[in-house]
Amino acid sequence: MQSEVQATKAAWPLIIDGLPADIHRLPRAPLRIATERASALRLPSLFEDHNAASLTGPATALAGTFRSYYLLTGRGWRMISAAVEQSEHGPRAAASFARANVALYIESVYDAHFALEQIGKQIPIDYQRLGGAGAFGSSLTPSEVSALAQSYSEAHDLLKPRAQVRLGS
Repeated sequence: MQSEVQATKAAWPLIIDGLPADIHRLPRAPLRIATERASALRLPSLFEDHNAASLTGPATALAGTFRSYYLLTGRGWRMISAAVEQSEHGPRAAASFARANVALYIESVYDAHFALEQIGKQIPIDYQRLGGAGAFGSSLTPSEVSALAQSYSEAHDLLKPRAQVRLGS
């Protein structure tokens, strides 16, 4: 996940306003790396459909939020890459469609990272709701919860600024 976040933050400024009018000026390496890193993400087995059914309470919401990140970032980057490819090499109708819809894919990458930030906000709340250090003992300490919350935080995961591109632009 860390490498996907770093790659996305590196590529984000290149797509924040949509695809450039001259697609040939768009640096490809950061986009390719972000797409590869997003595609390389693996959903923890606990969050897969057959295992997630056994989760209860706050774990259910956190698993769903992480699944949103996993699905949105992978699909978003694949669709952005496809839009770039169609804009450069596709028939005129496909290029036009890709440009008109790229905002959806950019927004999905933003939403994926927003989901990560939400996990960081929710972890300490759920930890306390479930009894905190008294309930978890050494299996999950307050310092471990704090570290988790920081690694899933606005400062760490949220993409800034928010994309300004609009559908159909």
